[in-house]
Amino acid sequence: MFFKPNNNIVSRIFDRQIRTPAPGTAVNNARRFYENIVPSYTLYNVDFPDHSFRKFTDDGHFLISFSRNHQDLIVYRPKWLSFSYKDEEEKDGCDDSHDLPSKARRFGSFFTQLYCVSLASSNEFICKDFFLYVESNQFGLFATQTAQVYDAPNVEGAIHGVPSVEKITFHLVRLEDGVVLDEKIFSNDFVNLAHSMGVFLYDDLLAIMSLRYQTIHILQIRDSGNLVDVRAIGEFCREDDELFLNSHAQASIADKRYMVNQAENGSILPQQMRRGSFLSGIKQRLLSFIFRGIWNDETDYSLRVQGLKKFYFHFQDYVDLIMWKVQFLDRHHLLIKFGSVDGGVSRNTDHHPAFFAVYHMETTEFIAFYQNSADELYNLFERFGDHFHATSRNLLYMNFISSHSNNIYALEQLRSSKTKASSFTLFVKKMMTSLPFSCQSQSPSPYFDQSLFRFDEKLISATDRHRQSTEHPIKFISRRHPNTLKFKIKPGPEAGGADGQTKKISSFLFHPILPLALSIQHTLLQPSVVNIHFHR
Repeated sequence: MFFKPNNNIVSRIFDRQIRTPAPGTAVNNARRFYENIVPSYTLYNVDFPDHSFRKFTDDGHFLISFSRNHQDLIVYRPKWLSFSYKDEEEKDGCDDSHDLPSKARRFGSFFTQLYCVSLASSNEFICKDFFLYVESNQFGLFATQTAQVYDAPNVEGAIHGVPSVEKITFHLVRLEDGVVLDEKIFSNDFVNLAHSMGVFLYDDLLAIMSLRYQTIHILQIRDSGNLVDVRAIGEFCREDDELFLNSHAQASIADKRYMVNQAENGSILPQQMRRGSFLSGIKQRLLSFIFRGIWNDETDYSLRVQGLKKFYFHFQDYVDLIMWKVQFLDRHHLLIKFGSVDGGVSRNTDHHPAFFAVYHMETTEFIAFYQNSADELYNLFERFGDHFHATSRNLLYMNFISSHSNNIYALEQLRSSKTKASSFTLFVKKMMTSLPFSCQSQSPSPYFDQSLFRFDEKLISATDRHRQSTEHPIKFISRRHPNTLKFKIKPGPEAGGADGQTKKISSFLFHPILPLALSIQHTLLQPSVVNIHFHR
């Protein structure tokens, strides 16, 4: 005789006591409790501090926010709502027996401010889209910078067309008490800090992509709170490359004098004289890898000749490539995205040609190179997508962020999009625009687990991005019971906006563990509306 399982929380607790889950499924079984404990109650238009809220840390201990003038860092500690009634009369004074008292309907009932720290000077501002969290030490990495200069003078080593920032400062802050432990300054440089695109954190290693000087700076974050330079990959790849070249500089003095004479006679341009005959170390290794790939892979002489002709035809195109973005695949391998100068500083890179390369930092060799339309690269992306989401081995809950590699529903959605695409090549290029992935760009909240809930990803998703706001609530449907609505998230006022034509943008901050979320609706020239969604 079979009984239909009861999925209420009491039944699940009893079932947990008498049954042992299958090996390797304990965490998945525990996460199913979130189907019963959902943020289904909403406090609308909460009176909140006039701050710009960034996100919860991945362990849920802190809520990060910045002052409106982008000068100060304000950190809150989430706490669970608690309240009491003095007597039955006060209880009867509420709107109804299920309502909260007015004192509990405040931002301060859910969050406690720990401190406010000034990070930026008068001519600097905090980059509000940038924040990385070092969970092992509860460190936060923040960035401040001065204004961009788009027509900066061309200097030696800098890429023409890339804007310049007089000062970019990375601040390592101990979030427990707000102490600034260390700083790293980049002068007259450009790092893409929007959504942390130009910086990637893996365990204690930090990669910072200097677009202006085409250098990947690898730093280590020590337990003591120090930012220590490990290596710089760009003009040089090995630590002794510069020493080796300088030791042979004397032998080329005659060549340099010849180039000076040629420049004075007008036979050679000054910029060619400065650059000399050397490519950067990273570019030299890339060109060598492409050449050797053609030479070694093609055993047929005529095909080899055709491949080499094509390589030499596009040689200058390869030389003109610049590094756009970088991410760690593990502690030794980097995934580097190459493209044109225009694409490197553009927010939308969909229409720019791009290439991907895998670089081994210890051997200083490239081990793979793909165009963004390569079938082989897409197949790797579809089969091993989680390998592109490089996260610390110690963060177990980060392994449950839904992707097409670990979730059958996400995989079905990806394959459905592939089937509907009019052109497979265009589809591959569109998918490859997300690589390399931005660091810590997805929320580990279980309410975005596609094994538990189904929702409209056009309106809300685990990815840290603003969304077009809607007047209708966003529904979270049970995945195991497709017709069962579990909860709804509605940004903005409870009654909806008065002007339906005004464009509204919403952002959502979900706590990674608790059934707690903030929805923030932004409307042009109007105050933001903050709603708190929680379980009660």
